[in-house]
Amino acid sequence: MDRPLGFGVVGLGMIAEFHARALQAMAGAELVACYSRDPDKAAVFAARHGGTGHNDYDAFLDNPGLDVVAICTPSGAHLEPTVAAAAAGKHVICEKPLEVTIERVDQMISACADAGVLLAGIFPRRFNPSTRLLKQAVDGGRFGRIAMADAIVKWWRPQAYYDSGAWRGTWALDGGGALMNQSIHSIDLLLHVMGDVKSLRAETRLIAHSGIEVEDTAVASLEFACGALGVIQGSTACWSKAGHAAEIQITGSRGSVFMADDRFRVWESAEETAEDASVRAEFGLEGSSAGAGAADPSAIDFAWHQRNFEDLVAALRDGRAPAIDGGEARRSVALIRAIYESAAAGGQKISVN
Repeated sequence: MDRPLGFGVVGLGMIAEFHARALQAMAGAELVACYSRDPDKAAVFAARHGGTGHNDYDAFLDNPGLDVVAICTPSGAHLEPTVAAAAAGKHVICEKPLEVTIERVDQMISACADAGVLLAGIFPRRFNPSTRLLKQAVDGGRFGRIAMADAIVKWWRPQAYYDSGAWRGTWALDGGGALMNQSIHSIDLLLHVMGDVKSLRAETRLIAHSGIEVEDTAVASLEFACGALGVIQGSTACWSKAGHAAEIQITGSRGSVFMADDRFRVWESAEETAEDASVRAEFGLEGSSAGAGAADPSAIDFAWHQRNFEDLVAALRDGRAPAIDGGEARRSVALIRAIYESAAAGGQKISVN
């Protein structure tokens, strides 16, 4: 295809703004359409970012320049627009989580596979250069045999955040709370670096908020398939003026690494090399702005999304699967649903499939 790939955005909330800005900054892609049931919202978004605004989904899918549909609707409303897009022959890139249950995720994967279109998930942290360094180091045994691997997300969301939309904090449309909505990025990153979780025990609580069905605090104890142990801590009940960075902490028999957002708070090895010093110099915390999304979700850098979109464009160009296809994006949902199952059973040990 000689022309840029045409993207259309569905669901025009805050996250759609990141998508539009990422597409505008990219080569090989352009925003050609947007969809909202509210015609005024669609018109305003199109005037601000370009393309044609639609309030009829069939007309949106019929846009002649549309190749890829970006789904930004509430989490429990990802399935239906994805199935319709696939049936229309459009590729799909979908915000996290793919859906709120494994059954609905699997329906999305099947619909896209049956239609012969690509399905990509959005987990921007995977595409940061520091993430690639971390995974290469762990896979290469740089830190020895891994003993513990943890994901720690101690964020704050005010009550007004949950009150801002009737879907927020519901099982049907949010799919969960601090884990499914906020911590899922770090959970995906933990799985990406460490591999699958074999079993877990978990507890969840609603501590600092009211009027919602889901958790604002959760802890899970993990056993990875590789034999390492770990912990997931996820919360939106941890107030901080600037926000605490989301951390991945990995410790092994020959070293330790603590990643705070996309920077390394700790990177050390028993066999120090010049490369270690270079990593700390380039990706250390000094001079960085840790806490992306911790206290203010609108402060997230759209460049992270841009890299995610660029991978899909490259996949379509090269005839390969995207780095985060439906199966990859499914893993974090399966783990979080297992955590909820354990918590509902009073902390019972659960095997993760």
